[in-house]
Parts: sequence; structure tokens; C-alpha cells
Amino acid sequence: MLHAVNCFFLTAPLKRCIQEKTKREAVSIRHSNIAIFVPHNGCPHQCSFCNQKEITGQSLQPHAEDVRSAVETARKSLGEKTRNAEIAFFGGSFTAIDREYMLELLDAASEFVKSGEFGGIRLSTRPDAISREILDILRSAGVTSIELGAQSMDEQVLLMNERGHTAQDVRTASGLIHEYGFSLGLQMMTGLYGSSAEKDRYTAAMLAELKPDTMRIYPTVVMKGTRLYELYKSGQYLPPDAEQSVPLCAELLSFFESKGINVIRLGLHDSGSLRESMAAGAFYPSFRELCESRIMLENALKIISTQGISPGKIIVCINPKSISRFTGQKKSNIIKLGKMGYEIKIYTDDSLEKYEVVIDNTAELNYKRNDVIY
Repeated sequence: MLHAVNCFFLTAPLKRCIQEKTKREAVSIRHSNIAIFVPHNGCPHQCSFCNQKEITGQSLQPHAEDVRSAVETARKSLGEKTRNAEIAFFGGSFTAIDREYMLELLDAASEFVKSGEFGGIRLSTRPDAISREILDILRSAGVTSIELGAQSMDEQVLLMNERGHTAQDVRTASGLIHEYGFSLGLQMMTGLYGSSAEKDRYTAAMLAELKPDTMRIYPTVVMKGTRLYELYKSGQYLPPDAEQSVPLCAELLSFFESKGINVIRLGLHDSGSLRESMAAGAFYPSFRELCESRIMLENALKIISTQGISPGKIIVCINPKSISRFTGQKKSNIIKLGKMGYEIKIYTDDSLEKYEVVIDNTAELNYKRNDVIY
């Protein structure tokens, strides 16, 4: 008998792996950012967790010529793909920096967008640094995407981490961004000082209601030179590490994807300066892979539990692009299932969804599949 579950823990049709089905057509354009960091510029508050120099590995402020140079370099490497690329200003609160400086950077980027060579401009900023006046300026400059650093929707957590804005600021800014026709991106952090898994789930639910196009999820990493570091050293704050953060972040990844929201980042980007400065918290260079492997393991375990599949030989069918997700790093998922008494043979079927798992514990049926891979 076949048992199936899809990536959002919903029961899928049991016949998926043994019946011919029409494969859903989708056009997927690989998106690129030309990232230009404006580190810790424009921020009116020193948030408890923030050390932009160490996170970005950069302290110098870019100017118009730096923008043009970065774009020219990207143009050579991307070729025709530049039309799907955005020039991205990250690292600070872009719309809160000195107005003349902001316009200097926007004007330099705008010439490449208005010429049709690049798809648009992306930027990140604070929820309380958005207004109709600002959005008029951004729209005229060719900005296409705005990301808001919400971090939490719990008022106490925002206060304890010295964010300087409220949850309502996030709602108001998101509504204006939608009204003006920009693509909305939201960012949240898990494991912040004063937060909990329950509060982080609440934040995710509130942010999903704002209907962002993209999400970034950052489990907290304690950086030296921050208030969180002082709280950590004094024993007042103990952040969850990467292993402890995986179950919740995997749950949030599934949650947002079930809402049709693209999670474009899960975990901080690896850099030498980050490794040197971090003191504790949930950093792992391939953190998203850990979360995706967790999702697939839980899908398999859900089938085994709900269908009462006894230990022994089982056949697992997955999408060919999900082989490493299912097996886990260093075959950790295979090892866990093996310790439970399951001897696994894996087949692939490209009609299955990314996280979908189908299990057969009776016989090797005539799957529409590639050769056995494990």
C-alpha cells in the first residue's frame, strides 16, 4: 500500500507514484541580486542584536561610483540575465539615511533600470521609515521591491530588543507598500531576547496576514559588541543554537510556503567576519538544508506513524531534486530511520512536490521513476 504526505503535512492522493499524471507546467526565472551594502546607515536605534559591520563584512559607505562599478561587474557576469536582476541596497535602513545620499545612490542605480538593462531596485529598511513621500521617491527611481525588517510582531519582544518601532508600524508600512504596487518582503528573527517558540509562531502568523511576496527568516546569532552579547555574558540570555532552532525554523518554512510565500533566505549568510565575531546562537553555513531535511524526515515519520508501517524494508519515492534533502547531511535521516528498524530503498519521481514523500512497504511497484539511487 502507498502512503503519501505533501510538504505542508496534508494528505496527497495515494495514487501519485503509480498513476500517470500531467506534470504541472511552471516557468521559473532564476532571480539575482547585485547586493550593495550600506552598513548601519540610517538606523535611529542600536538594536540589541545588531552589528552590521560584522554581519556584512563591510564598514565603508558606498557612493554613486561604487554602485556603477558593482553593476558594471555584474553586467559582465550575468549577460542577458541582468533583465531579471535587481540592484539591491542592503545592510541599513535605506529610507532613513541622509536624503541627499539616498538620492545619490538611487540615481546611480536608476539609470541602469530605466535603460531596461536591469529589472529593478530592491532595498531594505525599517517599518517606521516608510511614508507616502518616501514611496513616491522610490517609485520614480525605479524601485521594485521593498523589504521591511519586522523581526517580531510581539510588542514586548520589540521593546526588549530596542527596535524602536511597533507591530502596527509593520502593518501600516506593509499596507502602503502594497498600495503603491511594490513587491513586499518581510524579515523576522527567531530566538530573540524575551521571545519564545510560541511568540515566533505568532510573529509568522501575523506577517503572513500582510501577504508578503518574500520572507527572510533569521535565527538569532549573538555578535560581539552588541547588547545581546552583554546579556549573554551575564547569563540573562541564552539563545538557542542551530540544532535547537531547526525544528521551529523548519515549521516556519513549511508554514510560509503553504501560504504561497517564497522564503528567499533562512539563516545568516556565511562570512569570515561573521564567524570571527559571533559568540553564540543559531549559525550554520547550510542552515536551510538542515531545515528542509527536517521537513522531509517529519513527512516520512508522519506516514510511518499514521499508517502503522512496521519496521523492515520500505521503498521511499521522492522528487529527484530532493535526494539530499531526504537523506540529510551525512545521511542523518537514513541513519535515524535505520535505528528505528527501517531498511530503505529510494526511487525518484519528478512528478512529486519538493518535500513530498511516498512510502511503499509491500512490494516494488511499477513506478514511473528513475533507477534506484540508494
